[in-house]
This record gives sequence, C-alpha cells and structure tokens, in this order.
Amino acid sequence: MSPASTGASTTVGATSPVPVAALPDNDSRLTPGGPGYRRMSFALFLAGVATFALLYSTQALLPLISGEFGVAASEASWTVAAATGGLALFVLPMSALSERFGRRTVMTASLAVAVAVGLLVPFAPSLGVLVVLRAVQGAALAGLPASAQAYLAEEVRPKALVTAIGLFVAGNSVGGMSGRLITGWVAQEWGWRVSVGVIGVIAVGCAIAFRLLLPAPRHFKAGSLRPRVLLDTVRDHLANPLLRRLYAIGALFMTVFGGVYTVIGYRLTEAPFGLPQGVIGSVFLVYLVGTVSASTAGRLVGRLGRRGALYLAGGTTAAGLLLSLAPSLPLVLLGLVLITAGFFAGHAVASSAVSKTATEGRAQASALYQSMYYIGSSVGSTVGATAFHADGWGGTVGVGLLAVLGVVTITVAGSRAARVAARQEPVAAH
Repeated sequence: MSPASTGASTTVGATSPVPVAALPDNDSRLTPGGPGYRRMSFALFLAGVATFALLYSTQALLPLISGEFGVAASEASWTVAAATGGLALFVLPMSALSERFGRRTVMTASLAVAVAVGLLVPFAPSLGVLVVLRAVQGAALAGLPASAQAYLAEEVRPKALVTAIGLFVAGNSVGGMSGRLITGWVAQEWGWRVSVGVIGVIAVGCAIAFRLLLPAPRHFKAGSLRPRVLLDTVRDHLANPLLRRLYAIGALFMTVFGGVYTVIGYRLTEAPFGLPQGVIGSVFLVYLVGTVSASTAGRLVGRLGRRGALYLAGGTTAAGLLLSLAPSLPLVLLGLVLITAGFFAGHAVASSAVSKTATEGRAQASALYQSMYYIGSSVGSTVGATAFHADGWGGTVGVGLLAVLGVVTITVAGSRAARVAARQEPVAAH
C-alpha cells in the first residue's frame, strides 16, 4: 500500500524510509517461523502482561479502596491516574535512554524497578502514599512500551511488524484481564492489599522470564543523549501530520477505555446489579476479546486498509458504549466486549502505524505515542469518574462517545489529506 493510498508521510525529518522491496535478500531480521521469533514474541508478550497487570492493579479494587480510606470514586481513581500519568511524563526520557543504552537494557531495568515498587504498594498507610507509589511505578514502567515498539521495528521484518506489535498489545490485554480477575477474587477473601501483592509477585516471574527469553538485539545502533538531538527528533516527529493524527487517535481510544474500566466496578456494585467483588473481577475476562482483536490487527489492516480498520474499531467501540447503557447485565457485558475489541484493535493499528512511519528516532516516535496514549488514560480515568459522580453511567458513556467522535473526525481528516496528496503527485511528476 503506497503512502498516497494510506495518507502516510514518506519522511520523518529529512530521511526517507527504505522501501520494503529494496531490502536485501539476506535480511537477518526476525520473521514468523524463523529462529528467535517465538522467543521474542513470548518475551514481549510477558512484558506486556506485567506492564498492564501492574499499571492497572488497583482499577478493579477502587470500590474497596474508597471504602477503606473513606473517599469518593473521583479521589480513588487517582491511584490509576497517577500510574498512567507517571508513565506518560517519563516515557520520552526513558525512550532517550533506550536510544543510548539499548532497548533490552532499559526494558529490563524498568521492569525491575516497577516490580520492586509493586511489592511496596500493599503496605501504603494512606491514600496519599498509595498515589505516590503508583506514580513512581508508572514512571518506572515508562521504559517498556516505547522501547518494545522500537525493538520490534528494528528486529522484525516490516511485513511482520503489525502482527508482532499486535502480539505485544495482546500481552497488554492478558495482563489487564488477569490482573483484574486475580485482584477481584483475592480481594473478596483477603482484601485489596493482599491482591495487589499477589500481582507484584506474578510480575516478578514475568520480568525474570522476559529477560531470559528476549533475544539480544542485532540491529540496534546507539544514539545520542544530547538534549538538542532529542528535541530536534521530537520536533521532526511532531511536524509530521500523520504522526500527529496517530498520537491523537491513541489518546482518544484510551480516554474511552480508561473511563469505562475505572468506573465499571462502581456501576456493577450498585443497583440493579449488586455484584460481589470477585464476580466484578471476573467481568474482566472480556479482555480475552482484546487479545484476539489486537493479535489479528495485521489481517484487518490488510483487508480494510489502516483507515478502514480505524473506522471499524471506532464504530465497534461506540456500539459497545451505547449497549452498556442498558439495565441488563448480559447487554452490559456485550457492550464491554465490543468496547474492548474496538479499543485493542484501534490501538494496535495506530501504534504499528507509528512504528512504520518513523524511520529515525523510532523510540521517540513510539514514546510520543505512548505519552499521548497514557495521558488519554489519565484523562479518561479522572473525567470518567467525575462524570459518573455527576451523572451516573450515562455521563461516563457520554465522555466515551465524544472521544470516539474525535477518532472518526481525525481519520476523516487523514482520508482527505491522502486524496489531496494523490492529486498532487501526478502534478509533481510533470
């Protein structure tokens, strides 16, 4: 698919990407079925599991945290927003470290610090201390997402990139699901503190396995840590219209997801549902749908194109939001299934497009995406909880629908830009 047909820019800064057809026949990058690909995929899958399990370990427990500390949903939601906000603030500096010291080194150090903090979280004596620990944990995890995408862009052949990133995102979904499922049932018996401690122990195992399995990078070239170089790279990325659109799309999708899953526990504990904590945790089994939709994003793009896939993801998410308004538990669950499928598909498509578009400073390009993505999560968590406090579940759904409208509007703008570029190419040729 040509840049004109997708709306993709052919440059980032002054460097043009190398066409896939120009790659040498002896390309040593990983490919499905080749040596090392399965180890790499499983290692990054485990990293994704640990990242989302730790990052959202308190989300399903917010009603219990509210009860222990005597605070409203909007205040308890800061245990989620602080973690995602810390990640958003530190993902760019961490990406710069990965350009200098290597993707695998930074990812390993980030996981080590995050799991260490995770083992301290259960002992937080107050909500304020809990929020601070969660912010530190999020900042530590910042070394994972951007470095992982940069690692994949360097070590995996271009045709397999969407699938490889989809598997990493699938790990995110499994981590989010298992973390909430485990915390829900453990908290029902032993409280929220024991449940987040269990997640910390699981993350330790994932971190060790990740480091043992991930193949050593073969195509990494160390970059500069000079602030001027970093700022120039960031400026070049932000000057690219396609990258700006992808960053905004990632943020808006995550605004929906963060708001819905921060508030859903409160809704399901109230009438007419009145579900116990363990059952609420089990609701997050719908994340398995996200695992499938993320891992199949490559085939979806192959059939519909990038923008077609984004339209489908946005429409699916919107349908799920509307269904979730029903006072029927089966319809609410079906709504969550659609929201989850749409979100993970949209995220996999947008994030892989960032990695394909940027040919220089890939870690910074991915870091900017991740920063906007997790800013969207923080905004969704706080605004969604505030809307729920003011207007119930309908208020949270309204926030989500506005975000989906933003995704569609930006994608339409990309389609128009592609048509303009296609009309100008014949003129330029003459």
